[in-house]
Amino acid sequence: MTIPPSATYPDLAGASVFITGGGSGIGAALTEAFLRQGANVAFVQRSDASGFMAEMERKTGRAPLFLPCDITDIPALQAAIKTAAEAHGPITVLVNNAANDKRHSTAEVSEDFWNWMLDINLKAYFFAAQAVVGGMKAAGGGAVINFSSISYMMGLAGFPLYTAANSAINGMTRSLAREFGPDRIRVNAIAPGWVLTQKQKDLWVTPEGLSAHLDRQCLKDALMPEDICGGVLFLASGASRMMTGQALVIDGGVVVTG
Repeated sequence: MTIPPSATYPDLAGASVFITGGGSGIGAALTEAFLRQGANVAFVQRSDASGFMAEMERKTGRAPLFLPCDITDIPALQAAIKTAAEAHGPITVLVNNAANDKRHSTAEVSEDFWNWMLDINLKAYFFAAQAVVGGMKAAGGGAVINFSSISYMMGLAGFPLYTAANSAINGMTRSLAREFGPDRIRVNAIAPGWVLTQKQKDLWVTPEGLSAHLDRQCLKDALMPEDICGGVLFLASGASRMMTGQALVIDGGVVVTG
């Protein structure tokens, strides 16, 4: 993974950043991008990330703080956020990145599966934001960045609970932006297109499917994890200080908003 040249945001140097799912896929690219800005990064995920931490220290000269956690365990998630704040100071940038786009049809959804999908893709986002807002108030402001997806905008079939959660993330983002705005806490969403993470390549990318998707894009290059970093850094930094309650689409031009 190589992060392309990016703008430097001086206000991110020393910032306390917390990323869910920050050791793989898009999250790993984000962790590296924030480390290269000089931020203090903590992240959670279920799988072991010791190798990734060593890689980051070798590549950036800075090691992130890894806190093993299943984000569907809300007390554990909020405890990890508290630990990160104790290590790096009040969290001023929260990136709700972790998600699961497991394929499913309506007929096969059980109540347990419904709860699991919404726990991962929506509930954890809310309770992570709840856990950081006090520290952000004390720090004089902050930025929450919620990952959504263009999948619900496209009306894609094959994962209705995932698209439902991503649509709900936009509504939640707007309401939290209104609630937290008086304390200079900005809340925005970012909606990637089809990003070719290793998971996507292993499970769902086919030559035919990718070709069809690229035909929908205005820009004909496949999206890679590092292509999402610039937008997230912008939303985290003071460069976007008067931007809140918005959804920033990075999809190569599949959906055209406005």
